[in-house]
Amino acid sequence: MTSAVVLEHPWLLPGSLSTTREHPRRTTRDWLVDSLCFLAALAWVVLTTFDAASPSPSLAEPLPYPWMIAADAFLGLNCAAALWVRRRWPLGLAVVTLPLTAFSMASVAALVIIYFTVVVHRRTVVAVAVTAAGLATNLVFALLRPEPGNSYWMNVVWGAVGGLLVLAWGMFVRARRQLVLSLRERAERAEAEQQLRVAQARQLERSRIAREMHDVLAHRISLLSLHAGALEFRPDASPDEVARAAGVIRGSAHAALQDLREVIGVLRAEVSSVADPERPQPTLGDLPALVAESRAAGVRVDLSDRVSAADQLPAVVGRSVYRIVQEGLTNARKHAAGAAVTVGLSGRPGDGLTVEIRNRWPVGEPTGGPIPGTGTGLVGIAERVNLAGGRLEHGRDRTGDFRLAAWLPWPAS
Repeated sequence: MTSAVVLEHPWLLPGSLSTTREHPRRTTRDWLVDSLCFLAALAWVVLTTFDAASPSPSLAEPLPYPWMIAADAFLGLNCAAALWVRRRWPLGLAVVTLPLTAFSMASVAALVIIYFTVVVHRRTVVAVAVTAAGLATNLVFALLRPEPGNSYWMNVVWGAVGGLLVLAWGMFVRARRQLVLSLRERAERAEAEQQLRVAQARQLERSRIAREMHDVLAHRISLLSLHAGALEFRPDASPDEVARAAGVIRGSAHAALQDLREVIGVLRAEVSSVADPERPQPTLGDLPALVAESRAAGVRVDLSDRVSAADQLPAVVGRSVYRIVQEGLTNARKHAAGAAVTVGLSGRPGDGLTVEIRNRWPVGEPTGGPIPGTGTGLVGIAERVNLAGGRLEHGRDRTGDFRLAAWLPWPAS
């Protein structure tokens, strides 16, 4: 839309020339305006011709020779017909018809319309130059076609005032069109920016959901792999133990399948129709169940909870702590199978909350091969902690253990 407006109004381009190679088709409004301009110029030709041919002309002094009346009418008709191309060559048409402004009465209406078109569609310096040329020819016109009852200088003044009024009107129309176009571009830009912000917000939300699902899937699949490995290396297990382990595997596989369906649905959803309901988010109170789930899978987990006023902990911080512990337990099952894991929580309002997960560094290759993973779990946890304004540390400490520790802000209420 903007490009079409710019092509229609080349004066909007900095340093635009008087001609342009691209010309849009006339709209219905353009056809209507051009038809009215042509009819007005034609009516003026008829009026001035009959007035000049009358015994006592009222518009100007009578022409000395009758053939001049027909010649003036002929020039007026040609100028009226030229109005149909004034949108394409306004300045060229003004330059060609400029000599007529010195003597032709029948062409006045068409010449004024051409001059107005130049003022509206060309730069101010061009409009001022054409105006100056018109003021010069006005001196000759006042001499050759004086108004009855007025002095020469009075005719010059009235001609100059008329030209300056047309100049002011044209500049006003041009300024108004520039303002309308500027407001339209601003509105379109604001709408585009709003759509971009909405798309970015939706994309961020989808990424957040996918990150949440990555944490959940990694946790469940690692539990599934652990139970399956126990069945593989315990062929002499009792039927009850096999049935119990098979039940756990079945439940974990079902839950993992549900989570997988959800994340695939999120990633396949159209951007314009992303409206996924919020699933229940874990909190600090769900940590004992998470630890119990790992213990049921055979992982030795020691949980130390020294959090004061846990009921005042913000839900966002509690959810982040849950995901950090979940990722720590998942990494321990993946990379340090059989190692004991200690989980420590401490903090209070105003001091922040510290979470630490430790496990012994694995020695040798795990039995049955390592559990596959993408290696992006810690990256996601680091991003989550940074967004919360906290700090994250992970790696081997001085004792040789693997340590995952995070501090999250907990403002005093």
